Amino acid sequence: MLTKPRNAPRASSTSMYAPNRRRRLSPLMIIGISVPVLLVLIGAGVVVALPKLFSHAAAVVNPNCTLIVPARALTAQGLATPYQLFAPDTAANGPCNEANPNQGAFVQATIYDPAAHTFSIYSPLVIDKGTKPAAAPVVPKLPPNAIVALEFGFNGTLMTLQGTNAKTLANAKCVNGLNGSVFGQYAYCNAVNFFTKVNADIAAGTVVVPPVGVGTDGQPCPTTRDFKIVDMDQSDNVQTQYLANANGQTAQLTAANQALLANAVTLGNPSDNALVTKFVDPALGCKPWTAPDLANNGTPNLSMALDEIAANAFQGAPIALVPSGDEMVLVNNNPSMRKTTLYRAGVDQTPATAANANTTTYCTNLLNVGLPNIQKDITLFANATSPAPAMATNLFTFLATRFNATFGAGGLNCIGLLNVANPVTLTTANGITTAATITLAGATTGATTGTTTGTTATQTATGTATINLNANAGNAALALNVTYPNHPNAAITVSIATTAGTPVFSQQVNTDNNSQAALNSVINNLQGLTAIPNTWVFNVADPNMNNTIVGSGSVTSNGTTGTATLGTLTPAAANNTAACTTGNATTGNAVATPTVAATGNAVATPTVAATGNAAAATPTVAAATPTMAATTACTGTTAATPAAAQPTAPAVTTMNTKHHHHHMW
Repeated sequence: MLTKPRNAPRASSTSMYAPNRRRRLSPLMIIGISVPVLLVLIGAGVVVALPKLFSHAAAVVNPNCTLIVPARALTAQGLATPYQLFAPDTAANGPCNEANPNQGAFVQATIYDPAAHTFSIYSPLVIDKGTKPAAAPVVPKLPPNAIVALEFGFNGTLMTLQGTNAKTLANAKCVNGLNGSVFGQYAYCNAVNFFTKVNADIAAGTVVVPPVGVGTDGQPCPTTRDFKIVDMDQSDNVQTQYLANANGQTAQLTAANQALLANAVTLGNPSDNALVTKFVDPALGCKPWTAPDLANNGTPNLSMALDEIAANAFQGAPIALVPSGDEMVLVNNNPSMRKTTLYRAGVDQTPATAANANTTTYCTNLLNVGLPNIQKDITLFANATSPAPAMATNLFTFLATRFNATFGAGGLNCIGLLNVANPVTLTTANGITTAATITLAGATTGATTGTTTGTTATQTATGTATINLNANAGNAALALNVTYPNHPNAAITVSIATTAGTPVFSQQVNTDNNSQAALNSVINNLQGLTAIPNTWVFNVADPNMNNTIVGSGSVTSNGTTGTATLGTLTPAAANNTAACTTGNATTGNAVATPTVAATGNAVATPTVAATGNAAAATPTVAAATPTMAATTACTGTTAATPAAAQPTAPAVTTMNTKHHHHHMW
């Protein structure tokens, strides 16, 4: 029974991904503090209204809470003993309640069996101090000599660990920060011992980390250390979810408890981890590493520790590691290598140095690596579910909003460190981002050939392609010649793709001693095609430059014959006007199609998702060509029109969508 009757929990304004947890008051942070709306249930994939628990007059919740760690926390009994959340300053700032999505604390144990070399997962429960769980936690059966790592996440601002007794935290090897300066939303216990043993066994070959695989975009599946995934404070939350009943009592998220607590809602801890495993991975056809959940009859579940091990094993350079400018590793608002190293130790990262923790370098990689890779997958992400529909219409606008906040003065202040404008601008309606525009210098943008519009073509390769369609056979003969100056005996990728980003043909070839390559091949699976489309583009990409496009040319159709010359990008005839999708103008859904100024400007072609989310102009721009300016054509629509020629032109990607919000990371 609860010691004191309470009202039902009030919903967060933002979903569990609302950005209300920052000490830096970014615009995204403010959203999640008060207005009652919906809680997105990430695990269940549904949205429900959370019953009212807190006083309607309490417009601002206490952002600072303390979590009591049970004695013998690393044992089976300790894992099954509920952690207790309370406010150390209730009189001044109000209580802390686990069922409040703006205050919840979350715990996850990842368990390593050193004999069997296997992993399992268990999520200890958090309850309000002085209350009882909605259902008793399952007591896990641990393997002999199990090594347990505990990791913590928090939806407020500052979480402080407190032991049940004076020796609890020391016995469990808990780390909450440095010399009274807590991390904020993250803490860990025994993680260093856990990762040390696991990494030793990986090196010995007794632990095999499952490969991350390759996504449908042709690139390695992203990890939590990918610069297109990380934000201003990476590796800071866990994959744990709980159930909450109408009284605010919590229970472990298990099949048994879901049946027992039929009207309970799901609470979660937004994170880079959940972003990867529950949204980005499905969009790219990737599968995360899972392990049996000891509380839920061995059902496969996700783990922050497993995510970090996989990232440590497979993330390619440049690797995103916690930078010294991350607010969680600051001491008195100043960088601290000691605190950064201490934080990194809990998430299987190397110790911090002036070089590998440099925030300016981190920002540079966000700009030059992370954002172009978001841009590259724009079509896939625009058709994927938003982690926070009340703030972002789809996954692309969500990622764009998240990047905008991270890059800005309220995040890592990359705009100040790099002395550049924010490369992502947002269009919002009713507080929801409905469109995002990415502006990148042509020399810095890389993208996989043929996967999306909005890639940069730095026109250094020259050559031609000829395509002859055999409509009866459903294929076409392709003959091409490419010269890639100063790249003898080098691999290049040649491809044909639609301006909407759909791959038609792709093959890797090698240049000869004269930096030239020729290919005669066949494009298959063209059944039903009666003419070569004007919407095809011939691309050449350099695999050794992160698949940067080094040459691009639009295909000109003469019926069953099409030709293309690298360096010549022209718009398709159908792409010269802007129009709104019938019936969608009032909701902000529209198709925007651009006009193009001068030779060498980009083709921008819209795509519209089945849900009615419209894509705006997504141009491909050659270096040193006129820039593309965006103007509003109709409600929620951005149509591209040519601006005056500039000596150096950025690559601009614009994506319109339906309705958009953001997260708590």
